[in-house]
Amino acid sequence: EEEEEEEVMEVEASPLVRSATADEPLQSGGSRRRERGHSAHGGLQSSHRLLAYSDALISIVATVMILPVCHTKIRTDQELEESLQQLLATKIAVYIMTFLIVTVAWASHIRLFQVIEQIDDVLALLNLACMMLITFLPYTFSLMASFPDDKLGILSFCVCAIIIGLIQAIIVIYGFHQPYLLNAHICASNDRTSYKYQILKVTLQAPGMFLIAAIMSFIYCPVAYAVLALVIFLPYITQGTQWCGNKIKGQKEIQRVSFYTFHPNEPLSKERIEAFSDGVFAIVATLLILDICEDNVPEPKEVAVKFHGKLFEALIEYGPEFLAYFGSFVTVGLLWFVHHSLFLYITKSTRLMGLLNTVSLAFIGGLPLAFQLTHEFAAKSHNEIEAIQISCVIIFLASLFQFAIWVAALHNEKENLHHHIHYGGKEHAFMFAKLSLYPSVAFITFCLTYILSRFSTEIFHLMQIIVPFAFVLLRIIVRIALVILTWLFSRLKPRTSVLNEEEESVISGNET
Repeated sequence: EEEEEEEVMEVEASPLVRSATADEPLQSGGSRRRERGHSAHGGLQSSHRLLAYSDALISIVATVMILPVCHTKIRTDQELEESLQQLLATKIAVYIMTFLIVTVAWASHIRLFQVIEQIDDVLALLNLACMMLITFLPYTFSLMASFPDDKLGILSFCVCAIIIGLIQAIIVIYGFHQPYLLNAHICASNDRTSYKYQILKVTLQAPGMFLIAAIMSFIYCPVAYAVLALVIFLPYITQGTQWCGNKIKGQKEIQRVSFYTFHPNEPLSKERIEAFSDGVFAIVATLLILDICEDNVPEPKEVAVKFHGKLFEALIEYGPEFLAYFGSFVTVGLLWFVHHSLFLYITKSTRLMGLLNTVSLAFIGGLPLAFQLTHEFAAKSHNEIEAIQISCVIIFLASLFQFAIWVAALHNEKENLHHHIHYGGKEHAFMFAKLSLYPSVAFITFCLTYILSRFSTEIFHLMQIIVPFAFVLLRIIVRIALVILTWLFSRLKPRTSVLNEEEESVISGNET
């Protein structure tokens, strides 16, 4: 055992991504240590179920933050534009900010358990403590949304976020104290201390910002909100500052720990991004039915008196609400379908893709608000038209950021995308059309509601009906379009070749 230990200590530290030849001794050394740790500590468990539970819980917490916004009462005789100005200034802005902050904690959780691959009872309990505080965040958000100028709401949110960050730091310290819990690369490294301090430095940056925000809440609340917003973009600001500094100094960027950085191309678990996204889509689709169950079930006395005991006639009055529900569910389902198709071809997800996916999910989380607004007001009213336009904007932004994920993946398509989807192929054209469909339709619908405002409701519902059939026929439409484009280019090729020959003959004549 001593000879084996000496051999392992001679292995150099390395990042997660290495060549196959370099990985063999590293994995063998790490696996020896992990096997010894496993034999000495029989309580080791796989982290898969813990991570699935955490992803489900965080996705629920992030999505239900929209409920305080949805439950804001808007009088039917009040101008929606005036009400939305109040909402956008407070509740909607706070919802988007807190949704993104919760997903920052989730991304930190992903990266943390990319380092710690095995868990024991202590780590499971620490993670439960972290999840308990995360589930309390919607209440603190409700305080912030209802009392934006009161320091208690933002202070309670910051305190919870600070404790969550400290618990994650304790998990890091405990994991490095029990190295058999770490992944094979770090476990076999001689320089685990550098890894630990780098990871702790990154983990504690967010709690430090929350502490500053908490202090600023006693001085001036708007500044505290600005500091909270910085937490979302701090990694990218830090990375951009470092990059600019290195360019000015003429130095090359040196990363001792290449897999726990702020770089946009840093790998992020694709499986956990998919699990979290599926959770958000599922919860949003479920939230749509809550208002139907609560508001669209008639009272027995009303049915007996007004409709002479005929329940069917009573339910007919709720027809527009049911139509809006089914249309909204189809929209959520098709956006999930596009998301599923996109990540089916992504082989490696990055930190930048994770950020774009988070912003898209934040707008998808706002669809219950759009659903409520579309059936809140009287038909053909000015408020109903504005509610439909808001729905178009939410759908457009949610689908546009899905398209942005695709663009980010194309930036390094050989590494990020499956080879079947590379630029220039039929599948690439089909994926482009699939991602472009919802942004295009939402934008056209929004413009038509301005031009033909009298028919805005009919146009919106027609869009909801046409889009599913468009997805069914999309592959046929793309193939027909490719055939037409191929034919057009083939017709243009002879002309361009003749022109090229004439130019060559002119050039040769001039030379002679």
